Amino acid sequence: MDKRTSFNLWFVVVAIGFLFAFQYFYEQSQRVEPIPYSRFEEYVAQDRIAELEVTESRIVGRLRDPREGERAYFSTYRVDPELAQKLSGHDVVVYGATDHSAIGTVLSWVLPVFLFFGIWLFLMRRLSKNMGGGLMSIGKSKAKIYVEQDTKTTFADVAGVDEAKAELEEIVEFLKDRQRYGRLGARLPKGILLVGPPGTGKTLLARAVAGEAGVAFLSISGSEFVEMFVGVGAARVRDLFEQARKLAPCIIFIDELDALGRARGAAGMAGGHDEKEQTLNQLLVELDGFDAGEGIVLLGATNRPEVLDPALLRAGRFDRQVLVDRPDKIGRVAILAVHSKGIRLAPQVDLEKVAELTPGFTGADLANLCNEAALVATRHGREAVAFEDFEAAVERMIAGLEKRNRLLNRKERRVVAYHELGHALVALSLPGVDPVQKVSIIPRGIGALGYTLQRPTEDRFLMSTEELENKMAVLLAGRAAEKIVFSEISTGAADDLQKVTDIARAMVARFGMDERVGQAALESETGRFLGSPMEGGGRRYGEDTAREIDIAVRDRIDKAFAKAMAILETRRDEMDALASKLLEQETLSAAELPPPTPAKQQAEAA
Repeated sequence: MDKRTSFNLWFVVVAIGFLFAFQYFYEQSQRVEPIPYSRFEEYVAQDRIAELEVTESRIVGRLRDPREGERAYFSTYRVDPELAQKLSGHDVVVYGATDHSAIGTVLSWVLPVFLFFGIWLFLMRRLSKNMGGGLMSIGKSKAKIYVEQDTKTTFADVAGVDEAKAELEEIVEFLKDRQRYGRLGARLPKGILLVGPPGTGKTLLARAVAGEAGVAFLSISGSEFVEMFVGVGAARVRDLFEQARKLAPCIIFIDELDALGRARGAAGMAGGHDEKEQTLNQLLVELDGFDAGEGIVLLGATNRPEVLDPALLRAGRFDRQVLVDRPDKIGRVAILAVHSKGIRLAPQVDLEKVAELTPGFTGADLANLCNEAALVATRHGREAVAFEDFEAAVERMIAGLEKRNRLLNRKERRVVAYHELGHALVALSLPGVDPVQKVSIIPRGIGALGYTLQRPTEDRFLMSTEELENKMAVLLAGRAAEKIVFSEISTGAADDLQKVTDIARAMVARFGMDERVGQAALESETGRFLGSPMEGGGRRYGEDTAREIDIAVRDRIDKAFAKAMAILETRRDEMDALASKLLEQETLSAAELPPPTPAKQQAEAA
């Protein structure tokens, strides 16, 4: 509620109260004459009183024959009769009074009303705050508006996504100089959709565009359009674009667009209702209704573009899609340079080597890595963050927190030691496998009793059949080592089996790498959405093909397990010696492990 409106309301209420009080007292004063109690006794003695109304403190009566200048009705306050009789003998005029004044009587009625009204107003304001403005403003947009001074993010704060940044620089130039871009008839895209995995910097890029262009920035999440009341989402979309037209030139940023623009067929199968469809329809109408020449640019961000409605992505709405992908090594170095400005680095720290430790990390992961490394250095009492702190932080993020208080019995420790060394020795024996950096039997995370840390030396985008088969052999080497040494297997390979099965099934059903099944994509990676098959996904083959796939997957897993068994049987003596050392030290670094076999070195060199 506006402060001015609240003041006016209170003024009207008080004015009406005073008016009623004045009218009541005025009428009473014109109708009834207040008299002293002693005169009342005179009237009684003269038999002039026709009727009386007596209360605990007051007497109201009517005269039989009012004389000239007298009113028919009179009133007085009661006085103790004995006191009045005693005073009348001394010619004293006696007045009665009451402990309760007229103002007190009025306040006794008014104050509770005002108190109740104040409590009601307080509760309504709290409800209005929780509902984003109350019932009267529930259809208002919840967009946070940042003016030029508030949006301090620029392209200098964004690193590692140079291609996406170059795409958005054109938007900035248009917002700064619209006439220059319009002189040849060019039209700026109405909507730009930022697509990429979580943590890659989509929201940061949007804020940087607003900061560089120096225009207002309206930020809202897709989930904030949907409320418990029907029609609220559509009303908020309308209000959002009305605000944008008033602030133009400006940027509208809708984060998590998939919450608002999910495909209408998929939403229905997932238990959605017409309210979300109305909101989406209103967004489509607004996208058609404004001209990009007004200086309004709509930015959207999502990490699930496959669930968006096709009508939202057609030309004339979200014209341009910008991929904000995971950074490569050069991009990671640039991102680390940005996030390491706030921490004190040791002189010998090479950010390029740190970037080599983090393939697949997003910008958010790298920001967290810098913070974790600073915490590790602080924990060890160092004056600056060293390279080993970054290594410890990477292990912390990948493998989890060390659980040194998780005690294993002697047999379990031996099983874990041989299991992890099985992974390491097979990885050192096969080409195309990520090099082993560390082997440990210190429990980490939720369920890991030990771990073998492998890190690629470069970014990889393609993998051959042989490389996938070797990767499967490394994953199954832990169970193979248990089988060789203890003649039995344990539950420690549950996660390895899950990964191996996924790789084998992808090779057979997605990548067409099995000759018996053929070169056909029988399954898709995004074939299911929230447990329900989406259009174009799900099972697309018959029972005979399903049986062939199952047999091919099993054969590939068996073949990988046999390869791991053969390698470990050959290197059994090495495995026993390293197991004794690992049980004693609990951790083996890459320098303490045997070098890669010549066959692997030749294959990797080739």
